[in-house]
Amino acid sequence: MHRRRNQIETGARGEEIAAKFLESRGYRVVSRNYRCPGGEIDLVAWQGRTLVFVEVRTRRTQDVIAAAGSVGHQKQLRLLRAARHFMSHHELDFSETRFDVVVVVGTGEETHCEIVCDAFQDL
Repeated sequence: MHRRRNQIETGARGEEIAAKFLESRGYRVVSRNYRCPGGEIDLVAWQGRTLVFVEVRTRRTQDVIAAAGSVGHQKQLRLLRAARHFMSHHELDFSETRFDVVVVVGTGEETHCEIVCDAFQDL
């Protein structure tokens, strides 16, 4: 149980760092930890006229590609379901959407973020 609590705390810290990172790049975060039946989205943000659904991965190592790639097909489908629910719930019929992955690398004061834009082009 202690390990799971650490993972949850690390994930929450990573999401906070990712939100600040996105805001510093001009995104406007409008939702955090959006949950619905069948899925969850870490962050939802506007970048200009594009609605961006963001999956956050927090890692201790520098392997950004592996972290971004760790969002498997089943997780992508859950993200898609949650994105559709979000858009329906907020009455958005918006064609400019995409899925990004933000990888928060490191722990403590030595953290940095990398973003993979339009990470799930197959959806």
